[in-house]
Amino acid sequence: MFVLGGSGSTLGFINSFRTDGGSITARLVPLAWTPVGVAVGESWQNVGIVLTNLLDWVDRTFPPEDERAFVAPMRDIELLARVQWHAQLPETLSDDAVLNIEDVPEEIADGLAHPPAPVVQCSACRRLCVRDDFVWKEKQLCAWDYHAQVFGKRGPWRDGPYEERHFETLPACAYVAPLILAEMGVDVILATGEIGVETAREMINLLLASEPGRAHMAVRSGDSFSVLRER
Repeated sequence: MFVLGGSGSTLGFINSFRTDGGSITARLVPLAWTPVGVAVGESWQNVGIVLTNLLDWVDRTFPPEDERAFVAPMRDIELLARVQWHAQLPETLSDDAVLNIEDVPEEIADGLAHPPAPVVQCSACRRLCVRDDFVWKEKQLCAWDYHAQVFGKRGPWRDGPYEERHFETLPACAYVAPLILAEMGVDVILATGEIGVETAREMINLLLASEPGRAHMAVRSGDSFSVLRER
């Protein structure tokens, strides 16, 4: 595939400049910019474009006002259109399938090196995010809104060790983002890695018992735990 351009929310590519009734088909793929990198959506939208209007379409779709927008060199687009370049449409998107990967920003190229992800809109801010990475009260949230709601002042902070029943209702998310937490005045003081649940719980309670009078929160991410502390 040949990447035509991209923006803060979309990547556009094409696999054929052969016209059908004077038109070609471009594919638009959603992009989710997350604290751990760009996630490339697993689905795409087909857009029919009159070939003679292609360059104008590229300019409108990936406008320079978008600080994350980029476009492929116009001379390359014109050359491929002139020779009616064509390639088989890939089943999945990957960096190996991109003809002009050198024109793609590093963050997006890194995203293409990973399997496509289900991308949805955050229920709070409408930012694109990865489905089920951050769910709170049955709402899909982006990392920023989840951190603000769950790890903010009104979150489930605790002073003292957890009882057994409290461990069953710990906040659970794909990961915690230290940079977001730092802006909120919250520190990650323990990350267990993948260890036994009982061992992790003992470590968490030992830590919480050693700092009475301080607000802490344990968080589960898959088989790992983190402990946060308000400054």
